[in-house]
Amino acid sequence: MTPEIVPIGLGQLFVGLGFIIVAGITSLLHSLKLERDLLVGTIRTFVQLFLLGYILKFIFRLDSAVLVVAVFCFMIFFAAREIRGRVKEKQVAFFWPLLASMVISYVVVSYLVTAVLVNVKPWWKPQYFIPLGGMVIGNSMNAIAIALERLMGELRKQRLEVEARLCLGANYKEASQEIFRTAMRAGMIPSINSLMGVGIVFIPGMMTGQILAGADPLQAIRYQIIVMVMLVGSTAIGSLLVVYLVRKLCFGPGERLLLQPENS
Repeated sequence: MTPEIVPIGLGQLFVGLGFIIVAGITSLLHSLKLERDLLVGTIRTFVQLFLLGYILKFIFRLDSAVLVVAVFCFMIFFAAREIRGRVKEKQVAFFWPLLASMVISYVVVSYLVTAVLVNVKPWWKPQYFIPLGGMVIGNSMNAIAIALERLMGELRKQRLEVEARLCLGANYKEASQEIFRTAMRAGMIPSINSLMGVGIVFIPGMMTGQILAGADPLQAIRYQIIVMVMLVGSTAIGSLLVVYLVRKLCFGPGERLLLQPENS
């Protein structure tokens, strides 16, 4: 028999604010000047998560694959905007290739997970597709941002070497091959590190949530394994597509490197 989920009332949530008060007092005593950030962050947490809860209740009632995928693509759009804001690059317009790569890789991975691995019927059932797809977006966007930053940074740092290879007859792919590998490794290492530490160093969110909801721990483990391999796959595919497309944009007519030193 599956145990009931222990409900949490509003009073308990406000009692939990005691931890924030402790953090605020610590900041005041040691002049850390973090009180405002703690206050704003706490308010945003309450407002954003409650708003998300009501939005999810609406989404979970959707009975259309088109609407569910549209919501998912909307989430990807804002994730791409977030990455665009993190990667401070003005010389190369990479937003649309970035968005296209994310849509392709994330929709394909999320579909395979829900339709094949979890075997949800229908595959677009929002209670599965949106949370699992959201995990793909949230984890992979950090990897893609890291990969893009490394790509741009290394192209600028090794500009003379890249141009020398181009002058010797190499095409843009050959001239930037090692940089391409470096960017891909940088994007994939965090998800690989998570594979190494899961179950020993930390208990991941998916497994924790299912156990708290009363699921059999062995069944929760199976879901978590699917999530871990899903995240590695989405990170690899997403980083590959984005770095591959954006690298081409860094070279102009005649395969001339467009990125100039930042102080030029």
